[in-house]
Formats: sequence, structure tokens, C-alpha cells
Amino acid sequence: MKHRKSLIAGAVAAALCGSALPAMSAGEELISSLPDNLKDLYVDASQTLMPSAYDNFTPPAKPWKWCHSESYQGNPWRVSVTNELKRLVEGLKADGTVESFEVSDSNGDVSQQINQIRAFIDKGCTIITAIPGSSTGVDEAIKAAYDKGIPFITASAFVTSPYAINVDSNFNRWGYEMMDAAAKGLGGKGSVLLVEGIAGAPIVVQEREGAEKVLAANPELKVARSVNGNWTANVTKTVVLQALATNPAPIDAVWTTGSESRVVAEAFAEAGRPAPLITGSITGDALGYWKANPDKYRFEGHAVLPGWTAQTLFRVGARMLEGQKPKLNVLMIPIPTVAGSELGNWYKDCMTPDAVSVFPVPPSDPMPEEWLDAYFSNPAPSKGWDYAKVPDACAK
Repeated sequence: MKHRKSLIAGAVAAALCGSALPAMSAGEELISSLPDNLKDLYVDASQTLMPSAYDNFTPPAKPWKWCHSESYQGNPWRVSVTNELKRLVEGLKADGTVESFEVSDSNGDVSQQINQIRAFIDKGCTIITAIPGSSTGVDEAIKAAYDKGIPFITASAFVTSPYAINVDSNFNRWGYEMMDAAAKGLGGKGSVLLVEGIAGAPIVVQEREGAEKVLAANPELKVARSVNGNWTANVTKTVVLQALATNPAPIDAVWTTGSESRVVAEAFAEAGRPAPLITGSITGDALGYWKANPDKYRFEGHAVLPGWTAQTLFRVGARMLEGQKPKLNVLMIPIPTVAGSELGNWYKDCMTPDAVSVFPVPPSDPMPEEWLDAYFSNPAPSKGWDYAKVPDACAK
């Protein structure tokens, strides 16, 4: 494999907005050549963009050993990502394409994740997919995998290594859009509680950067407090209750970066506080809570779902192992919008306030095959993929 060293100089957003720039680099030209629907996903992106390091990658022989490195499995969202990825990978066993699927979990310890990745390399994994716990901490391990001819593909956590392919979303933009929804819902004036994920996680930093842009443009929108819920229900509920106990002044909205909007709403109700406008990612338990308590749940957000996160990670990995060559190191995936007025379209009968492991399934593929094709120089259909066969949210 050969690493092309030309880097994008950080001016992608300006280029897309028509600002005067020097001659475009190879990476910038790749962005500009994408269809508009994909090109737009890169505007204001925080990730460092560059051409893919896998332009000369030689596909491995079958059967494949697929290894997945997790940095945290302490919430239903992460567990659901792993379960869906396992379902898809093991679907390739019947025809001899895949030999095995193995998962490691470092439980938030970056050093442990590095050791687990190196163990995967020593085992001769054909591919390593991952949700890294640090944007820089695992870079040397990624390079070690690359040197052994093992593709390293991340989801939901950008890494700075030029030897990885990041199947990612523009979380800077998502953070912006959630705070913008809060600002519009409050008429640009009010108090907002910020509930972030795991401190230092790559997407937490990106989301906060986006939110800060809206706050800077709305000086009458004040931050009541910022807390870390670690994307975990019991932690989130505890820190929100603590914030309410120590902030007697009204809190008009809650900006969250995870899937815990139901416990946020419960905390406000238990504290006897008016229901705030909550932004974040919709879930089955939140929809169940909304159905049972429509006057206590106000939501404007998106669907950052484990299903399509695993699915796009799988499809990119399968395509690369089949010999397809990604053009860029960051392949942006759109995040579906979920308006408060449309919650009924996402609700299913199995969704109750206790359905913490149930996640909605978008009515259509957020990343159609023809969109994914545009990211590869030699595209072909994703092996083992059919959105029509994705299990229903209520499937056992």
C-alpha cells in the first residue's frame, strides 16, 4: 500500500462556499468532484481531510477474519452497533467469504485498546473496524495494522492517522444544528443545559465546537451548566438532577449529544420542573415516553442510530476487502432529521419508556448505494447488503 502525502489544507468549507483560494490540492479536488448531496456534508467539518492511503491496496484472500475494536460497550447504543455489525459480517459466512468475527472492548482505556488492536494484528485479522476512544491515541497501532496490510476503518470517532478510513458524520454540523434548533425554539433567548458524552471523545469535541458557534451568534442564549452524561442513562440522569438541584433558575432547553433524551425528560419531571425543549438523537424508549407522556416530552433532533452506523461501517469494509478503493480518508454519512411534529412516524408499538435497547429504523437507507458509490474510484455493490432485509425495530 502506498500513502499519498498530499493533505487538504483545512479550507474545504471556504472552497465550497466560493471563497478565493489557491489552486486546489488533490484532496480538495476529490471533494469538489463529489455530488452536491455528499459535498455539502463536508461544509464546516472538523476532521482533517486527505486522499485515502489505500489507493494501491491489494484485496486479501478469502475467508476473512473480521475483527472489531470497541472502546466502550457500557450503553445500549454501542452494544447495538456491535450486534448489527456481527449480524452483517456473519451473514457472509455461508458462502465462505468470512471465517470469523471477533470483538474486543477496552472499556474507555486507550492503552488497553492499543494492546487489543496489536493483538488483532498478531492474530492475522483481515480487517479491523473500530470505534476508537481517542482521535490520536491509537494512531501508532493503526500504522502497525497498515504496515501488515490490514485495513483499519473507524465509525463515529475520527482518528488523525492518515492510515485509517473514517466512516463518519459531520458532528460539528450536528452540534450546530441541535443548538440552532434550541435557539429557534426559544426565540434566541433562554437558558440551556449542555449534556455531553464522554469527556475528550472525538465527536464530543466536534459537537461542542458546532454548538459554540450558535451560542456566539445568540448572546441572549445562556449556558446554565455543562455536564458529562457519558452517553449512559444512569449517569445522565444523575448529573441532570444534580444540575437542576443547584440551578433553581429556569432551564428552557437541554442540548444533548447522545440517546438519553428520555431520562433527561424524566429528571425534569421528577424535579417538578417544566418540560424543556430537548435536542439529541431519538430512541425507542424516548418515543415510548413521548407516547405515554406527550405533555412532558418536547424534542427536536436527529437519528444518530446504531443500526446505520454499523451498516455503513460494514459496507465500506466489505467493499474495500473486495478491492474497491476509497477516494478519501473521511467518508461522510448524513444524519437523518427527526422533527418533533414527526415523532409519530418513528414510533412503533414495541417502544415503551423501558425499551432502552430498541432503536428506530429509518424508513429508507440514509446512505443509498449510489451515494456510497461516489466515494470509491471503482465502485460495485456492497457484498451482503440489502436494506430491505434490515430487521424491524421490534424484531426479536
